[in-house]
Amino acid sequence: MAALSRRELMTVFVAATVARLRANPLGLPIGSQTWPHRQMIKDGNFAGLAKALADIGVESVEMCSPIGYNDFAMLSDGKQVRRILADHGLTCVSSHFSMKELREKQSASIAWAKDVGITQMITASLGAGNAPTMDDVKRAADEYNAIAAVAAGAGIQQGLHNEGFEVSMVDGRRTYDVLMGLLDPRLVKFQFQMSTISQGFVAHEYFTKYPGRFYSMHIQDIDLNAPLPAGARGQGRGTQVAVGKGSIDWVKTFTAAKTGGVRNYFVEQMMELTKESVAALKAMKV
Repeated sequence: MAALSRRELMTVFVAATVARLRANPLGLPIGSQTWPHRQMIKDGNFAGLAKALADIGVESVEMCSPIGYNDFAMLSDGKQVRRILADHGLTCVSSHFSMKELREKQSASIAWAKDVGITQMITASLGAGNAPTMDDVKRAADEYNAIAAVAAGAGIQQGLHNEGFEVSMVDGRRTYDVLMGLLDPRLVKFQFQMSTISQGFVAHEYFTKYPGRFYSMHIQDIDLNAPLPAGARGQGRGTQVAVGKGSIDWVKTFTAAKTGGVRNYFVEQMMELTKESVAALKAMKV
């Protein structure tokens, strides 16, 4: 067989790259949140986790701050974290931070984020309780707008997940929707937790209703017809499964995600489900 010319090789490379991007929804790297795999980090095997994730096709990770999460405390050297990820071909632009650390040690959190290369700082919940008053919601929003303004001054986008407080009700409305009106859209973007479909939160509806307000997703699928695992309470209905094996309409989700403004997404599941979900995402045509 005749050798390919440099131009032909480049054409093949570009075609393969385009095909790969098209296979990944939104043409974005498939990511993984490290929280479900925190035992490996706690055991001092962060490099092993990075390799394991890279080996199953993960291209980016979302961290948790060592300042606010005890299981990540050994990752306090942000530059070393960055090197280990790079050694395994992984990138990291996003991480979760606790509200306590953002209140008390925001400057240290920002410094660590910059060492890693993180540009998106997210908190899982504003944590103002599961039965808030409207005053509680307003106070939480005012505090987070102030935190986000400091982050913006450092060149970092602040974000908010939806768990606990955010999926509660206040004055007959979802707290999450009230926060959409109270949080400054320039300062705070949202990360949608796909598993909250079990509590009636449907991603494509939110992406369409609030265009440009989102930049991230936590990926899980939920079989709404399956019974809850034994002992599970307060998590809505259904059980978690790999992407494509549950009740979520992924074509609608990723199509609407463009309107929502989503820039990245992270599978947040235990390793076996992560492996299945990454494979499903790589094969998904949207």
